[in-house]
Amino acid sequence: MQEYDIIVLGTGLKECILSGIMSVGGKKVLHMDRNPYYGGESASISPLEELYKKFQVSGPPRSMGHGRDWNVDLTPKFLLSNGQLVKMLLYTEVTRYLDFKVVEGSFVYQAGRVYKVPSTEAEALASDLLGMFDKRRFRKLLHFVLNFEERDPLTHHDFDLKRTSTRELFRHFDLGPDIIEFTGHALALYHNDDYLEQPFIHTIDRIRLYAESLARFSHSPYLYPLYGLGELPQGFARLSAVYGCTYMLNRDVQEIVMENDKVAGVKSEGQVFRCKQLICDPSYVPNRVKKMGRVIRVICILDHPIRNTHDANSCQIIIPQTQLHRKSDIYVCMVSYTHNAAPDGKYVAMVSTTVETSNPENEVKPGLELLEPILQKFVSISNLLVPSDDGRRSQVFVSKSYDAATHFETECEDIKDMYRRITGSEFNFSSLRREQCLISEDDED
Repeated sequence: MQEYDIIVLGTGLKECILSGIMSVGGKKVLHMDRNPYYGGESASISPLEELYKKFQVSGPPRSMGHGRDWNVDLTPKFLLSNGQLVKMLLYTEVTRYLDFKVVEGSFVYQAGRVYKVPSTEAEALASDLLGMFDKRRFRKLLHFVLNFEERDPLTHHDFDLKRTSTRELFRHFDLGPDIIEFTGHALALYHNDDYLEQPFIHTIDRIRLYAESLARFSHSPYLYPLYGLGELPQGFARLSAVYGCTYMLNRDVQEIVMENDKVAGVKSEGQVFRCKQLICDPSYVPNRVKKMGRVIRVICILDHPIRNTHDANSCQIIIPQTQLHRKSDIYVCMVSYTHNAAPDGKYVAMVSTTVETSNPENEVKPGLELLEPILQKFVSISNLLVPSDDGRRSQVFVSKSYDAATHFETECEDIKDMYRRITGSEFNFSSLRREQCLISEDDED
Protein backbone atom coordinates (compact mmCIF):
# COMPACT_ATOMS: atom_id res chain seq x y z
CA MET A 1 0.00 0.00 0.00
CA GLN A 2 1.48 3.33 -1.12
CA GLU A 3 1.44 6.32 1.23
CA TYR A 4 1.55 10.02 0.38
CA ASP A 5 1.45 13.27 2.29
CA ILE A 6 -1.17 14.69 -0.08
CA ILE A 7 -3.41 13.29 -2.82
CA VAL A 8 -4.82 15.77 -5.33
CA LEU A 9 -7.91 14.91 -7.39
CA GLY A 10 -8.57 16.84 -10.59
CA THR A 11 -6.10 18.76 -12.78
CA GLY A 12 -7.86 22.11 -12.83
CA LEU A 13 -5.60 25.14 -12.50
CA LYS A 14 -6.13 25.56 -8.75
CA GLU A 15 -5.41 21.91 -8.03
CA CYS A 16 -2.28 21.96 -10.22
CA ILE A 17 -0.98 25.15 -8.58
CA LEU A 18 -1.42 23.71 -5.09
CA SER A 19 0.13 20.42 -6.20
CA GLY A 20 3.12 22.32 -7.58
CA ILE A 21 3.54 24.48 -4.48
CA MET A 22 3.30 21.46 -2.17
CA SER A 23 5.77 19.46 -4.29
CA VAL A 24 8.26 22.34 -4.31
CA GLY A 25 7.80 22.49 -0.53
CA GLY A 26 8.97 18.87 -0.17
CA LYS A 27 5.63 17.08 0.19
CA LYS A 28 5.12 13.62 -1.35
CA VAL A 29 2.18 14.18 -3.70
CA LEU A 30 0.00 11.87 -5.83
CA HIS A 31 -2.09 13.70 -8.44
CA MET A 32 -5.00 11.88 -10.11
CA ASP A 33 -7.67 12.82 -12.67
CA ARG A 34 -10.58 10.85 -14.10
CA ASN A 35 -10.06 12.64 -17.44
CA PRO A 36 -7.38 11.70 -19.99
CA TYR A 37 -6.37 15.38 -20.28
CA TYR A 38 -5.22 18.22 -18.00
CA GLY A 39 -7.31 21.22 -17.04
CA GLY A 40 -10.72 20.07 -15.80
CA GLU A 41 -13.05 23.09 -15.90
CA SER A 42 -10.12 25.23 -17.06
CA ALA A 43 -9.08 23.01 -19.99
CA SER A 44 -8.33 24.25 -23.50
CA ILE A 45 -10.04 22.20 -26.20
CA SER A 46 -8.14 21.20 -29.34
CA PRO A 47 -8.73 20.27 -32.12
CA LEU A 48 -11.86 22.29 -32.91
CA GLU A 49 -13.75 19.09 -33.74
CA GLU A 50 -13.60 18.16 -30.04
CA LEU A 51 -15.31 21.42 -29.06
CA TYR A 52 -18.19 20.76 -31.46
CA LYS A 53 -18.42 17.20 -30.15
CA LYS A 54 -18.42 18.34 -26.50
CA PHE A 55 -21.36 20.69 -27.11
CA GLN A 56 -23.10 18.21 -29.43
CA VAL A 57 -23.04 20.60 -32.38
CA SER A 58 -22.55 19.28 -35.92
CA GLY A 59 -19.43 20.51 -37.70
CA PRO A 60 -17.15 22.33 -37.90
CA PRO A 61 -17.41 23.56 -41.51
CA ARG A 62 -14.30 23.66 -43.69
CA SER A 63 -14.30 27.46 -43.48
CA MET A 64 -13.04 27.15 -39.88
CA GLY A 65 -9.66 25.95 -41.16
CA HIS A 66 -7.49 23.22 -39.68
CA GLY A 67 -8.89 21.92 -36.40
CA ARG A 68 -5.51 21.78 -34.67
CA ASP A 69 -5.00 25.52 -35.16
CA TRP A 70 -7.67 26.08 -32.50
CA ASN A 71 -7.17 26.11 -28.72
CA VAL A 72 -10.46 27.11 -27.11
CA ASP A 73 -10.71 27.71 -23.35
CA LEU A 74 -13.76 26.43 -21.52
CA THR A 75 -13.22 29.05 -18.79
CA PRO A 76 -11.15 31.86 -20.33
CA LYS A 77 -9.47 34.33 -18.01
CA PHE A 78 -6.62 36.83 -18.32
CA LEU A 79 -3.69 37.30 -15.94
CA LEU A 80 -2.93 40.71 -14.46
CA SER A 81 0.76 41.13 -15.29
CA ASN A 82 1.59 42.16 -11.71
CA GLY A 83 -1.12 40.01 -10.13
CA GLN A 84 -1.08 37.09 -7.75
CA LEU A 85 -1.12 34.33 -10.36
CA VAL A 86 1.94 35.75 -12.11
CA LYS A 87 3.68 35.86 -8.72
CA MET A 88 2.78 32.21 -8.17
CA LEU A 89 4.21 31.38 -11.60
CA LEU A 90 7.42 33.18 -10.69
CA TYR A 91 7.61 31.61 -7.23
CA THR A 92 7.35 28.09 -8.65
CA GLU A 93 9.39 28.93 -11.80
CA VAL A 94 6.65 27.51 -14.02
CA THR A 95 7.40 30.44 -16.37
CA ARG A 96 10.16 28.29 -17.90
CA TYR A 97 7.44 26.11 -19.47
CA LEU A 98 5.17 28.90 -20.75
CA ASP A 99 5.11 31.79 -23.21
CA PHE A 100 2.85 34.81 -22.76
CA LYS A 101 1.67 37.70 -24.87
CA VAL A 102 0.03 40.98 -23.86
CA VAL A 103 -3.72 41.36 -24.35
CA GLU A 104 -4.18 44.37 -26.62
CA GLY A 105 -6.92 46.32 -24.90
CA SER A 106 -9.11 46.79 -21.82
CA PHE A 107 -12.52 48.39 -22.36
CA VAL A 108 -15.67 49.30 -20.46
CA TYR A 109 -19.27 49.55 -21.67
CA GLN A 110 -21.24 52.67 -20.82
CA ALA A 111 -24.50 54.08 -22.22
CA GLY A 112 -24.49 51.67 -25.14
CA ARG A 113 -20.90 52.35 -26.21
CA VAL A 114 -17.51 50.70 -25.66
CA TYR A 115 -14.67 52.90 -24.32
CA LYS A 116 -11.03 52.22 -23.55
CA VAL A 117 -10.50 52.12 -19.79
CA PRO A 118 -8.54 55.24 -18.75
CA SER A 119 -6.08 54.32 -16.03
CA THR A 120 -3.49 57.11 -16.20
CA GLU A 121 -3.89 60.85 -15.86
CA ALA A 122 -3.03 61.34 -19.54
CA GLU A 123 -5.60 58.76 -20.67
CA ALA A 124 -8.26 60.26 -18.42
CA LEU A 125 -7.73 63.71 -19.93
CA ALA A 126 -8.01 62.31 -23.47
CA SER A 127 -10.95 59.96 -22.83
CA ASP A 128 -14.43 60.53 -24.23
CA LEU A 129 -15.75 58.51 -21.32
CA LEU A 130 -15.44 61.47 -18.95
CA GLY A 131 -16.74 65.02 -19.08
CA MET A 132 -14.47 68.00 -18.40
CA PHE A 133 -15.19 68.23 -14.67
CA ASP A 134 -15.19 64.45 -14.26
CA LYS A 135 -11.69 64.30 -15.75
CA ARG A 136 -10.40 66.73 -13.14
CA ARG A 137 -12.01 64.80 -10.26
CA PHE A 138 -10.79 61.44 -11.53
CA ARG A 139 -7.29 62.86 -11.94
CA LYS A 140 -7.28 63.97 -8.30
CA LEU A 141 -8.47 60.53 -7.15
CA LEU A 142 -5.84 58.78 -9.26
CA HIS A 143 -3.11 61.06 -7.90
CA PHE A 144 -4.21 60.24 -4.33
CA VAL A 145 -4.32 56.48 -5.01
CA LEU A 146 -0.94 56.28 -6.73
CA ASN A 147 0.77 58.33 -4.01
CA PHE A 148 -0.92 56.59 -1.09
CA GLU A 149 1.38 54.77 1.33
CA GLU A 150 -0.22 52.84 4.18
CA ARG A 151 2.73 53.54 6.51
CA ASP A 152 2.90 57.24 5.70
CA PRO A 153 0.08 59.19 7.43
CA LEU A 154 0.93 62.27 5.36
CA THR A 155 -0.56 60.49 2.31
CA HIS A 156 -3.83 59.54 4.06
CA HIS A 157 -5.62 62.92 3.82
CA ASP A 158 -6.81 62.38 7.40
CA PHE A 159 -8.88 59.34 6.38
CA ASP A 160 -9.32 56.56 8.95
CA LEU A 161 -7.90 53.46 7.24
CA LYS A 162 -10.18 51.09 9.15
CA ARG A 163 -13.41 53.08 9.21
CA THR A 164 -13.53 55.19 6.05
CA SER A 165 -15.49 53.34 3.36
CA THR A 166 -14.84 53.47 -0.36
CA ARG A 167 -18.16 55.29 -0.77
CA GLU A 168 -16.93 58.02 1.60
CA LEU A 169 -13.63 58.24 -0.29
CA PHE A 170 -15.45 58.72 -3.61
CA ARG A 171 -17.75 61.28 -2.00
CA HIS A 172 -14.69 63.22 -0.77
CA PHE A 173 -13.46 63.51 -4.37
CA ASP A 174 -16.99 64.40 -5.53
CA LEU A 175 -17.08 61.58 -8.06
CA GLY A 176 -20.19 61.13 -10.15
CA PRO A 177 -21.89 57.75 -10.66
CA ASP A 178 -20.20 57.13 -14.05
CA ILE A 179 -16.68 57.57 -12.61
CA ILE A 180 -17.54 55.44 -9.59
CA GLU A 181 -18.84 52.72 -11.88
CA PHE A 182 -15.82 52.29 -14.13
CA THR A 183 -13.37 52.89 -11.26
CA GLY A 184 -14.93 50.14 -9.15
CA HIS A 185 -15.64 47.64 -11.91
CA ALA A 186 -13.08 48.25 -14.69
CA LEU A 187 -10.08 49.32 -12.57
CA ALA A 188 -10.64 47.74 -9.14
CA LEU A 189 -12.37 44.78 -10.86
CA TYR A 190 -15.13 44.30 -8.31
CA HIS A 191 -18.03 42.03 -9.34
CA ASN A 192 -20.72 44.09 -7.64
CA ASP A 193 -21.12 47.23 -5.50
CA ASP A 194 -20.70 45.63 -2.06
CA TYR A 195 -17.16 47.04 -1.98
CA LEU A 196 -18.49 50.58 -1.54
CA GLU A 197 -19.24 49.87 2.12
CA GLN A 198 -15.86 48.24 2.80
CA PRO A 199 -12.70 50.08 4.01
CA PHE A 200 -11.32 52.14 1.12
CA ILE A 201 -7.81 50.74 1.47
CA HIS A 202 -8.90 47.51 -0.27
CA THR A 203 -10.10 49.48 -3.29
CA ILE A 204 -6.86 51.45 -3.37
CA ASP A 205 -4.86 48.21 -3.40
CA ARG A 206 -6.88 46.90 -6.36
CA ILE A 207 -6.59 50.11 -8.39
CA ARG A 208 -2.85 50.18 -7.76
CA LEU A 209 -2.56 46.56 -8.88
CA TYR A 210 -4.29 47.46 -12.14
CA ALA A 211 -2.06 50.52 -12.63
CA GLU A 212 1.13 48.59 -11.80
CA SER A 213 0.13 45.82 -14.19
CA LEU A 214 -0.53 48.36 -16.93
CA ALA A 215 2.83 50.02 -16.29
CA ARG A 216 4.67 46.82 -17.26
CA PHE A 217 3.23 46.88 -20.79
CA SER A 218 1.58 49.85 -22.44
CA HIS A 219 -1.35 48.15 -24.21
CA SER A 220 -3.25 46.70 -21.27
CA PRO A 221 -2.60 45.19 -17.82
CA TYR A 222 -3.42 41.67 -18.98
CA LEU A 223 -1.39 38.69 -20.19
CA TYR A 224 -2.56 35.47 -21.81
CA PRO A 225 -0.56 32.28 -22.49
CA LEU A 226 0.11 31.15 -26.03
CA TYR A 227 -2.01 28.10 -26.93
CA GLY A 228 -4.59 28.81 -24.23
CA LEU A 229 -5.06 28.50 -20.49
CA GLY A 230 -4.71 24.73 -20.66
CA GLU A 231 -0.97 25.37 -20.81
CA LEU A 232 -1.02 26.60 -17.18
CA PRO A 233 -2.06 23.35 -15.43
CA GLN A 234 0.27 21.42 -17.73
CA GLY A 235 3.11 23.74 -16.74
CA PHE A 236 2.46 23.13 -13.05
CA ALA A 237 2.18 19.39 -13.74
CA ARG A 238 5.64 19.41 -15.33
CA LEU A 239 6.99 21.34 -12.35
CA SER A 240 5.42 18.89 -9.87
CA ALA A 241 6.92 15.94 -11.74
CA VAL A 242 10.39 17.50 -11.43
CA TYR A 243 9.89 17.58 -7.64
CA GLY A 244 8.72 13.98 -7.46
CA CYS A 245 4.94 14.27 -7.79
CA THR A 246 3.31 11.17 -9.30
CA TYR A 247 0.61 11.78 -11.95
CA MET A 248 -2.18 9.39 -12.94
CA LEU A 249 -4.57 10.54 -15.68
CA ASN A 250 -7.64 8.68 -16.95
CA ARG A 251 -8.04 7.14 -13.50
CA ASP A 252 -11.46 6.64 -11.92
CA VAL A 253 -11.87 7.36 -8.22
CA GLN A 254 -14.13 4.80 -6.57
CA GLU A 255 -14.06 6.04 -3.02
CA ILE A 256 -12.49 8.55 -0.67
CA VAL A 257 -11.52 6.46 2.33
CA MET A 258 -12.33 8.01 5.72
CA GLU A 259 -11.27 6.82 9.17
CA ASN A 260 -12.72 8.50 12.28
CA ASP A 261 -14.16 11.29 10.09
CA LYS A 262 -10.71 12.05 8.71
CA VAL A 263 -9.36 11.29 5.24
CA ALA A 264 -7.14 8.21 5.10
CA GLY A 265 -6.80 7.58 1.39
CA VAL A 266 -8.32 7.18 -2.06
CA LYS A 267 -9.54 3.94 -3.65
CA SER A 268 -8.97 3.80 -7.40
CA GLU A 269 -9.43 0.78 -9.66
CA GLY A 270 -9.21 -1.57 -6.70
CA GLN A 271 -6.07 0.02 -5.21
CA VAL A 272 -5.97 2.10 -2.05
CA PHE A 273 -3.51 4.99 -1.91
CA ARG A 274 -3.17 6.35 1.61
CA CYS A 275 -2.71 10.04 2.45
CA LYS A 276 -2.80 12.54 5.29
CA GLN A 277 -4.54 15.30 3.32
CA LEU A 278 -6.73 15.49 0.21
CA ILE A 279 -7.16 18.38 -2.25
CA CYS A 280 -9.86 18.20 -4.91
CA ASP A 281 -12.31 20.10 -7.09
CA PRO A 282 -16.05 20.03 -6.21
CA SER A 283 -16.90 17.28 -8.72
CA TYR A 284 -15.08 14.65 -6.62
CA VAL A 285 -16.99 15.34 -3.38
CA PRO A 286 -20.61 16.33 -4.19
CA ASN A 287 -21.54 15.66 -0.54
CA ARG A 288 -19.05 18.27 0.71
CA VAL A 289 -20.13 21.27 -1.41
CA LYS A 290 -23.12 23.58 -1.65
CA LYS A 291 -24.53 25.55 -4.56
CA MET A 292 -24.17 29.33 -4.37
CA GLY A 293 -25.48 30.23 -7.82
CA ARG A 294 -24.93 29.59 -11.51
CA VAL A 295 -22.67 30.95 -14.26
CA ILE A 296 -23.49 31.16 -17.95
CA ARG A 297 -20.66 31.16 -20.49
CA VAL A 298 -21.11 31.52 -24.24
CA ILE A 299 -18.10 30.68 -26.43
CA CYS A 300 -18.36 32.50 -29.78
CA ILE A 301 -16.36 32.01 -32.96
CA LEU A 302 -15.94 35.18 -35.04
CA ASP A 303 -14.27 36.18 -38.30
CA HIS A 304 -13.75 39.80 -37.24
CA PRO A 305 -12.47 41.83 -34.27
CA ILE A 306 -15.00 43.38 -31.89
CA ARG A 307 -16.37 46.75 -32.99
CA ASN A 308 -15.07 49.92 -31.29
CA THR A 309 -11.96 48.20 -29.89
CA HIS A 310 -9.58 49.73 -32.47
CA ASP A 311 -9.48 46.33 -34.26
CA ALA A 312 -7.76 44.74 -31.26
CA ASN A 313 -6.82 41.10 -31.81
CA SER A 314 -7.40 40.43 -28.11
CA CYS A 315 -9.28 42.42 -25.47
CA GLN A 316 -11.56 42.48 -22.46
CA ILE A 317 -14.82 44.42 -22.14
CA ILE A 318 -16.60 44.82 -18.81
CA ILE A 319 -20.29 45.72 -18.78
CA PRO A 320 -20.92 47.08 -15.27
CA GLN A 321 -24.03 45.82 -13.52
CA THR A 322 -25.83 49.15 -13.27
CA GLN A 323 -25.66 49.70 -17.04
CA LEU A 324 -28.19 46.89 -17.44
CA HIS A 325 -29.95 47.15 -14.06
CA ARG A 326 -28.31 43.96 -12.84
CA LYS A 327 -26.66 42.79 -9.63
CA SER A 328 -23.48 41.47 -11.30
CA ASP A 329 -21.28 42.46 -14.23
CA ILE A 330 -21.18 40.88 -17.68
CA TYR A 331 -17.72 40.03 -19.02
CA VAL A 332 -16.58 39.80 -22.64
CA CYS A 333 -13.10 38.62 -23.62
CA MET A 334 -11.53 37.76 -26.95
CA VAL A 335 -8.32 36.13 -28.23
CA SER A 336 -7.17 35.18 -31.72
CA TYR A 337 -4.30 33.90 -33.85
CA THR A 338 -1.93 36.26 -32.00
CA HIS A 339 -2.16 33.93 -28.99
CA ASN A 340 -2.30 30.76 -31.14
CA ALA A 341 -5.92 30.28 -30.08
CA ALA A 342 -7.36 30.35 -33.62
CA PRO A 343 -6.24 30.38 -37.29
CA ASP A 344 -5.39 33.67 -38.99
CA GLY A 345 -8.55 35.72 -39.52
CA LYS A 346 -10.58 33.93 -36.82
CA TYR A 347 -11.33 34.98 -33.24
CA VAL A 348 -12.60 33.25 -30.08
CA ALA A 349 -14.76 35.39 -27.80
CA MET A 350 -16.53 34.56 -24.55
CA VAL A 351 -19.46 36.24 -22.82
CA SER A 352 -20.06 35.29 -19.18
CA THR A 353 -22.00 36.40 -16.14
CA THR A 354 -23.56 35.19 -12.91
CA VAL A 355 -27.09 33.97 -13.59
CA GLU A 356 -29.81 36.10 -12.03
CA THR A 357 -33.02 35.01 -13.80
CA SER A 358 -34.72 31.92 -15.22
CA ASN A 359 -33.57 32.93 -18.73
CA PRO A 360 -29.75 33.00 -18.60
CA GLU A 361 -29.24 33.33 -22.37
CA ASN A 362 -31.29 36.52 -22.41
CA GLU A 363 -29.04 37.94 -19.67
CA VAL A 364 -25.92 37.75 -21.85
CA LYS A 365 -27.65 39.16 -24.94
CA PRO A 366 -26.09 42.65 -24.50
CA GLY A 367 -22.62 41.06 -24.56
CA LEU A 368 -23.44 38.90 -27.57
CA GLU A 369 -24.72 41.95 -29.47
CA LEU A 370 -21.25 43.49 -29.19
CA LEU A 371 -19.83 40.46 -31.06
CA GLU A 372 -22.24 40.20 -33.98
CA PRO A 373 -22.13 38.65 -36.51
CA ILE A 374 -21.29 35.35 -34.74
CA LEU A 375 -20.29 32.32 -36.83
CA GLN A 376 -20.96 29.75 -34.10
CA LYS A 377 -21.74 29.84 -30.40
CA PHE A 378 -21.55 27.23 -27.65
CA VAL A 379 -23.60 27.79 -24.48
CA SER A 380 -22.82 26.29 -21.06
CA ILE A 381 -24.48 26.88 -17.71
CA SER A 382 -22.72 25.54 -14.63
CA ASN A 383 -23.29 25.62 -10.89
CA LEU A 384 -21.16 27.79 -8.63
CA LEU A 385 -20.11 25.35 -5.92
CA VAL A 386 -18.24 26.12 -2.70
CA PRO A 387 -17.07 23.78 0.11
CA SER A 388 -19.60 23.31 2.92
CA ASP A 389 -16.84 23.43 5.56
CA ASP A 390 -13.21 24.54 5.87
CA GLY A 391 -11.81 21.00 5.68
CA ARG A 392 -9.68 21.25 8.80
CA ARG A 393 -11.46 18.44 10.65
CA SER A 394 -11.67 15.98 7.74
CA GLN A 395 -8.46 17.20 6.05
CA VAL A 396 -10.43 17.21 2.77
CA PHE A 397 -9.85 20.61 1.12
CA VAL A 398 -12.17 21.51 -1.75
CA SER A 399 -11.70 24.34 -4.24
CA LYS A 400 -14.49 26.67 -5.33
CA SER A 401 -15.95 26.65 -8.83
CA TYR A 402 -14.64 29.26 -11.29
CA ASP A 403 -16.57 32.52 -11.25
CA ALA A 404 -17.79 34.51 -14.25
CA ALA A 405 -14.99 37.10 -14.18
CA THR A 406 -12.35 37.18 -16.93
CA HIS A 407 -9.44 37.65 -14.54
CA PHE A 408 -7.84 35.35 -11.95
CA GLU A 409 -7.79 37.44 -8.78
CA THR A 410 -10.74 35.67 -7.13
CA GLU A 411 -9.24 32.29 -7.99
CA CYS A 412 -5.93 33.32 -6.45
CA GLU A 413 -7.68 34.31 -3.22
CA ASP A 414 -9.21 30.82 -3.12
CA ILE A 415 -5.78 29.22 -3.65
CA LYS A 416 -4.25 31.31 -0.85
CA ASP A 417 -7.17 30.50 1.47
CA MET A 418 -6.82 26.77 0.74
CA TYR A 419 -3.05 26.95 1.32
CA ARG A 420 -3.68 28.65 4.66
CA ARG A 421 -6.11 25.92 5.75
CA ILE A 422 -3.92 23.08 4.47
CA THR A 423 -0.62 24.26 5.99
CA GLY A 424 -1.70 26.54 8.81
CA SER A 425 0.47 29.37 7.45
CA GLU A 426 0.21 32.18 4.92
CA PHE A 427 1.56 31.82 1.40
CA ASN A 428 4.44 34.30 1.32
CA PHE A 429 5.18 36.04 -1.96
CA SER A 430 8.18 37.85 -0.47
CA SER A 431 10.34 34.79 -1.06
CA LEU A 432 9.95 34.80 -4.84
CA ARG A 433 12.70 32.76 -6.43
CA ARG A 434 13.35 35.13 -9.27
CA GLU A 435 11.98 38.30 -10.81
CA GLN A 436 11.92 38.37 -14.56
CA CYS A 437 9.82 39.75 -17.38
CA LEU A 438 7.39 37.06 -18.53
CA ILE A 439 7.48 38.05 -22.18
CA SER A 440 10.06 39.47 -24.52
CA GLU A 441 9.99 42.96 -25.96
CA ASP A 442 9.06 41.46 -29.33
CA ASP A 443 5.82 40.18 -27.83
CA GLU A 444 4.68 43.64 -26.83
CA ASP A 445 4.00 44.60 -30.42
